[in-house]
Amino acid sequence: MRVEIWSDIACPWCYVGKARFEKALRDFPYRDEVEVVHRSFELDPGRAKDDIQPVITMLTKKYGMSAAQAEAGEDNLGAQAAAEGLEYRTRGRDHGSTFDMHRLLHFAKEQGRQEQLLDLLYRANFAEERSVFDDDERLVELASAAGLDAEAVRAVLADPGAYADEVRADEREAAQLGASGVPFFVLDRKYGVSGAQPAEVFAQALTQAYGERPPLKIVDGVDGVDACGPDGCAVPQH
Repeated sequence: MRVEIWSDIACPWCYVGKARFEKALRDFPYRDEVEVVHRSFELDPGRAKDDIQPVITMLTKKYGMSAAQAEAGEDNLGAQAAAEGLEYRTRGRDHGSTFDMHRLLHFAKEQGRQEQLLDLLYRANFAEERSVFDDDERLVELASAAGLDAEAVRAVLADPGAYADEVRADEREAAQLGASGVPFFVLDRKYGVSGAQPAEVFAQALTQAYGERPPLKIVDGVDGVDACGPDGCAVPQH
């Protein structure tokens, strides 16, 4: 069974939702049969790379809330994250374009290191003091920690077109599936779960999707074709 997760590194509920989904997956009896694929989604598509501002400022401008309301929201998110065992800095974080990070995540996927890089990006953005938006070398450092070659990462960052099509394709697909926000979980292209739902909801979705998989249909062929089974392998008789 395949689970696809559309998310953005700048999305706090994606950070929390990933932890809740993984909690459900750990307890799922068929977890070894579940393939998890991470997909790209930008909360601010087209945002200029140098357009960086404090999170509280961004929230007040984008959503028209007061600074006190924005700070209260961050405090709530901090409590939600802590309940999942996650660190979360409620003050002093900044916000910017995540496009380059998504490009690197596609590169990391090719190298089999996507999950490792995503976790490091989330932690760096939400729990660590140093910004992930104002210095490419910060991204190189994180990608190296995820097991990627530093020079290859620098080459990807230096080429704005590298993996850009893959990011945009993920975003178009999200729109086609009806995802207007993230996190958005798609199970076997049959069920969708929107938002950072409790682990119990993810557990129910996993069980339902797994239980409703169609049985394998065997194509009728020629009887007596050579094959191996519990009793050994058929040997042609001449």
